[in-house]
Amino acid sequence: MQDLNDMVFFAEVAERGGFTAASKALGIPKSRLSRRVADLEAVLGVQLLQRSTRRLSLTSAGEVYLRHCVEMRDAAQAAAEAVSQVQTEPRGTVRISCPVTLAQASVGPLLPVFMRRYPLVRVEMRVMNRPVDPVEDGVDLALRVRAVIEDSATLSARRFGISRGLLVISAERMAHQGQLKGPEDLMRIDTVAMAAGDGRAVMPLNGPDGKLHQVPHQPRYVADDLLALKSAIVQGVGAGMLPDYMCRREIRSGELVELLPGWTPPAGIVHAMFAPRRAQVPAVRHLIDFLSAHLDGDEPHAAAPCEEPCPAEPLIPESR
Repeated sequence: MQDLNDMVFFAEVAERGGFTAASKALGIPKSRLSRRVADLEAVLGVQLLQRSTRRLSLTSAGEVYLRHCVEMRDAAQAAAEAVSQVQTEPRGTVRISCPVTLAQASVGPLLPVFMRRYPLVRVEMRVMNRPVDPVEDGVDLALRVRAVIEDSATLSARRFGISRGLLVISAERMAHQGQLKGPEDLMRIDTVAMAAGDGRAVMPLNGPDGKLHQVPHQPRYVADDLLALKSAIVQGVGAGMLPDYMCRREIRSGELVELLPGWTPPAGIVHAMFAPRRAQVPAVRHLIDFLSAHLDGDEPHAAAPCEEPCPAEPLIPESR
């Protein structure tokens, strides 16, 4: 049987793109690292890496073998962390990814509370709007807001809550223009949007009939940032869509009102995807439970909207 350390060495070389970077990360000489990977190839009887003067790439056998090496390395790390923390409070580093508005409005304010509760835990959060794969991107939890939860054979999911959005307008502007009769009237009033092609945009709204309607409008103001759009809506520039967590206070005070009651945007499921073995680590497990208890659409720190745009204008897209 091959040396399991050699599997780790190979995984580091492959993931870091070369022997020099892996040598620095592992703290072992580059020559020794190269020799150990060569010995591993000899034991396996296949070439794992395609070497050249300019770049290092995986062979087809290397790609297959790398997946198993990474799983073995991560499982060993998770096992060591779990055993060392069985009788102690959670500790260590938890790496998470999070969409921008979810981080700004919900997860960002919650993490300090979690960290005060568990002072030995470190958190590294990557705030981004692109889809993140927990295994490939090296994170413990990938927070997502999507219409459906991914059906994965290798990842587990934990549902936290529902993201809801509202079509709102300032009460002052509503007093001047009056209530709309239906969504078709959006074309005759000023609106705001995250994006618009040729001056036009589309609002996806669920109607009283239970069907999804793609409602066209011509936004007067376009900005790819939800906070900027909220400011414009509050100041009477026009009507627009906001996640409820961003406008709950203004709705309660009467500063903002719903423009078309009964017409609502598609909801998104707020959840986390993670490798099952990582959930066994106490720090990760406690963070999952903590977020499950606090990331609820009806709580003050409500869930954020879908981070992945719809084919037309997304109802509540993530800030860029």
